[in-house]
Amino acid sequence: MAVPGFETIFAVPMTCQSCINDIEGSLKRLSGIHKVSASLEDQLVSIEGTAAPSEIVQAIQSTGRDAILRGSGKSDSAAVCILESHSSLVENKVRGLVRMVEVAPTMTIVDLSIRGLSPGTYHATVRESGNISEGPETTGSIWEAVQAKQEGKPCRGIFGTVEVRKDGVGAVFLDKPIQIWEMIGRSIVVARQQDGKFDKNDPDTLVGVIARSAGVWDNDKIVCSCSGKTVWQERKEQRDRGML
Repeated sequence: MAVPGFETIFAVPMTCQSCINDIEGSLKRLSGIHKVSASLEDQLVSIEGTAAPSEIVQAIQSTGRDAILRGSGKSDSAAVCILESHSSLVENKVRGLVRMVEVAPTMTIVDLSIRGLSPGTYHATVRESGNISEGPETTGSIWEAVQAKQEGKPCRGIFGTVEVRKDGVGAVFLDKPIQIWEMIGRSIVVARQQDGKFDKNDPDTLVGVIARSAGVWDNDKIVCSCSGKTVWQERKEQRDRGML
């Protein structure tokens, strides 16, 4: 089943039509881009298609400009999970990000990016619980694993694998027969092993809680009301923390 098209909105600093032309040219080299529109006044770029949000960010950044995902999908159809290490051996805890967008009643796309890990194959699984107080050990079993085994069906809680290159970076773009509301409050574990007893002090084991994120038109803030900071100031702080 082909992935349906969806819309994503990015905040991008632009000063003139040449900026827009550069961005459009870079994006249209990606496969799966159906439509690109930009607003100098709002400093926003809208993309319709099936390209992964992580690929879109990289394409925009290749023009020398930054990009912040402001929303994707329709209202209540998007979620995000920040993946962190619980190891005391690492300084920058944030090492990955999972973006999820429900593009059809029975399909959600999963865009998973990680960095700073040892090269190799990693397993991404959704867990029954959102309790990450003790890292992966308190997240419970793989979501729906027992039910899937009893019914002889694929387990929806097993997202799949991601290959981390020698530079410590890995990414995967998947589609799964799930709905966003089923994911909220659960956790995701990314580790070398799919299941079993995890070691929270392993710097290559990541965990995070799944939370709702803004739909395309749900997040129009320019300055954070709680901190008074612009999205670009927040972006710098995220980068300093190691966030993707």
